[in-house]
Amino acid sequence: MTHIGGEERRRRVGVRHRLAPGSRASSLREAAASMVALHATDPAGLFLEARARMTGSSPASLSAEMYDDRTVFRLWAMRRTLFLAAVDDVPVIHAAASRAVAEAERRRTLGMLADAGAGPEAAARLLGELEAVGLEAVRARGEVTTGDLRALDPRLDRRITTSRGTSYEGTISVASKVAFQLALDGHLGRDRPRGTWLSGQFRWSPTERWLPGGIRELPVDAARAELVRRWLLVFGPGTQDDVAWWTGWGVGATRQALAAAGAVEVRLDGGQAGYVLPGDLEATPEPEPWVALLPVLDATTMGWKDREWYLGPHRAALFDGAGNAGPTIWADGRIVGGWAQRPGGEIALRLLEQVDAGTAGMIDAEAERLAAWLRPTRIRWPFPPA
Repeated sequence: MTHIGGEERRRRVGVRHRLAPGSRASSLREAAASMVALHATDPAGLFLEARARMTGSSPASLSAEMYDDRTVFRLWAMRRTLFLAAVDDVPVIHAAASRAVAEAERRRTLGMLADAGAGPEAAARLLGELEAVGLEAVRARGEVTTGDLRALDPRLDRRITTSRGTSYEGTISVASKVAFQLALDGHLGRDRPRGTWLSGQFRWSPTERWLPGGIRELPVDAARAELVRRWLLVFGPGTQDDVAWWTGWGVGATRQALAAAGAVEVRLDGGQAGYVLPGDLEATPEPEPWVALLPVLDATTMGWKDREWYLGPHRAALFDGAGNAGPTIWADGRIVGGWAQRPGGEIALRLLEQVDAGTAGMIDAEAERLAAWLRPTRIRWPFPPA
């Protein structure tokens, strides 16, 4: 059995993740497609993910590609996480992951409505009616906020309890749940933010603004096999557990998709079984030395469940208790530290291991470039680094 060790995996990260010189993408669409999809939960993180993988960009140019050119689309998919994908890739991701998330979320919402006083049948009828009201309004107006939806019908302005009986218990408007469900089902997309590119408040628009005719339906099993194929092309080799974690699937679905993708088993460091695509056994040419300052929840940092081969002993310093990755410093396929932005705008660096003088100089230079790219913006992450 072919052995693929950590050095080869780290070379692949540099080249396939568009982080090494000479491998950068020329557009946001290309950057997203080359990673299968980019994490889009945090607005600032999404922009900085794209910046790290592109030959040139600015917040304005990235916003234009999102909202004017509409070459990319946000959708909730793997692990119920928000991703940014190239529009051509949306049907595969939606069928492979979003539809199952939508079904689970619908059951959750119906349960909340039932807990609020409606019986099961009444809850289903109410949700259907409100979805129709919301979708009609968005299509008629072109774009709306959740607040706009709340004003359409008193039932949309009601609040229901989430995570009842837990430490996370809270309330949310029915309008928010309805819009979320319509987005999961592929009818709505997240459009321009209300405010700057860092804003977490946004408008909803019909999916047809990005995909005329809507999201094309694909068979689930075929879509899952294709999604695994694309993941292996970017992240392979990876273990079965890596694939299951990244997709959010169960063991059976993961095994079936790996088999359908024709995945080839290889041996990783430590004797673990990993998988690659057929014909993907050749060594990767050594890229030029590279460094990257990646943001919270970066698609590379969050790409595998088993992270020791690129994270080493730094998990406690860089991840929070829920497993969310903070901002990281990468050098030649390894995480070597973390970074933050000071109130004055400069980038503060914290190396967690010793690097050579050449690498240290590259990291300092990259920090200066990042500070200039952000100026005068100040970032606030969605959770504090560990």
